[in-house]
Amino acid sequence: MLDLFPSNPLLASFISILLNIAVAIAGIIPSTFITIGTVSILGFKIGVVILILGEAAGALISFSLYRRGILKLSRNSQYNKVENRFLYRLKDSNGIQAFFMVILLRVLPFVPSGIVTLTAAISKIGTIPFFMASTLGKIPALIIEAYSLVYILNFGTELQILIAVMALLIIFTYIALRKASNKES
Repeated sequence: MLDLFPSNPLLASFISILLNIAVAIAGIIPSTFITIGTVSILGFKIGVVILILGEAAGALISFSLYRRGILKLSRNSQYNKVENRFLYRLKDSNGIQAFFMVILLRVLPFVPSGIVTLTAAISKIGTIPFFMASTLGKIPALIIEAYSLVYILNFGTELQILIAVMALLIIFTYIALRKASNKES
C-alpha cells in the first residue's frame, strides 16, 4: 500500500488529493487505503489536513459531475428512487435542513460518501452549502478514521489480521441480514 505513495511529502500530498478526488467521483470505492498511505507518509496532523483537502475537493467535483449527469438523466427518465430514510429526507430538503442532513450523513461511518453526494446532487441544496456541510461532516469522521488506522497499524501483524477478519465478518453478516430482510419484505 505504501509503495503507491512517494516518500516526497509534497508529491505524496498531491497524489493523496488526486486519489481522494478519483474515489469521490467513483462513489463506491472506500478511501481507507488513501488514509493509511497519507497518514503513514505525512504523519497524523499533516496527513489529516491533506485528507480533509482531498475529501473536500472530491466532494465538490463529484457533486458537480453528479448534478450535471442527473440533469441529463432526469430529462429522459424518472430518477428519484431513494430508500434510506435519512437520504430520503435529504433528497426532499433544502436550506438549513439540507445543510445539517449532509453534516449528519458525512459523520455517520456506515453511509457511503458517494451515496450522500449523489442524493445531495438530486436535492435542492446549493453547491456552496453542500461543500461546507460535506467538509464539516468529514472532519470528525476523518480524524477518527486516521487515528484508528494509526492505532491499528501499531498492533502486531496477528492482531491486524484478526481485526481485518472480524471487520469482514461483520460486513458479510450485515449484507446477509440485509438481503434476508429484503427477501422478507
